[in-house]
Formats: sequence, C-alpha cells, structure tokens
Amino acid sequence: MTMDSGLETKFARFGEGLDVRDGHVIEGYASLFGAADQGGDVVQKGAYAASLKALIAAGRKVKMLWQHDPAQPIGIWDEVREDANGLWVKGRLLETVEKGREAAALIGAGAIDGLSIGYRTRKATKNDKGQRLLQELELWEVSLVTFPMLPSARVAAKGEDPDGDAMRELAAAFRDARQELGQL
Repeated sequence: MTMDSGLETKFARFGEGLDVRDGHVIEGYASLFGAADQGGDVVQKGAYAASLKALIAAGRKVKMLWQHDPAQPIGIWDEVREDANGLWVKGRLLETVEKGREAAALIGAGAIDGLSIGYRTRKATKNDKGQRLLQELELWEVSLVTFPMLPSARVAAKGEDPDGDAMRELAAAFRDARQELGQL
C-alpha cells in the first residue's frame, strides 16, 4: 500500500549508541530497523535509500533542527547513511548559532537525550499484528529533541517540496502539535 500521509516524526533516545565529542560533534542512530515504535511502526531496511540518493543528486543535505522547528537549524549533518542497524548520522552543532551552543550545553548536562526524524511515508504495508511496515521514507530532517511526539500525534504538511509554502505549513503544524502537547 502506498501512503502519502504528510510529514511524520519518530523519536530515538541517544542511549549508548550516540557519541558527543568536543562538545559539538554528534554521531549515532536516529532510527533503528526492525524495532516497533510506540505507534506500532517498524522501519524496514532500505527505507531511506531512495531519499538519501535523491538528496545527494540534488546537492542537498538532511537538515539538523532544534525540536523539529524549521526556523531553528542548529547544525549540519555531515553524514547520513543506512547500515545494517538503521539510520546512522554524524554531524556538528554550530557553536556560532545561539541554539547550537545551548544544545551542546544541554546534551553535555544530560538534559537532552533524543533524536527524532521528520519524514514523509512514501510506501508502507501492514503486517498481521497491525503494525505499519515502513518500506520507503522521504527523510526531511533529524532533530535534537527533549521529548518525543505522542505516538498518535501525526502532523501533515501539504506539498511535495519542503521549501517555501510547504515549510511555512510544516512550521505551523509543529507549533500546533507542541501546543497540544502542552495541554496534556
């Protein structure tokens, strides 16, 4: 089944797999293959391959954002790749950006302990357990986050290209989702 459900997010705790060096270099897994998340989704091996290839062909990179806010880029993902375990990322927090300095301090203090991916589902099926098997994803960004989005809180952005109007709609969707979380 092909799905075009808008932008979604997934959370992964840094855990032992993430390394922070020199106060600003980050590397670890933003997504793991084969593990069901709280929403019942399972990312399959190869799910990011087409998206990563398209980004490279277009000369673009996956964005590093603060709390999924497209108005707050905080660094650069220098390397984003799939391996046997999942989606591995390596990048640098920009210490010349105020939020980048804050993120480095918060990570160092243990106050921030998560990564979350922003993506659009391109192809998925359901298994006999009712889980969505995510087979192809269009990766937009990997964020440093405090808390995961609620598994049932799905956000959508119209448009095929994360530029211009689509980015403004995406920012509004994330603001709305944060407000809903604040009311819980």
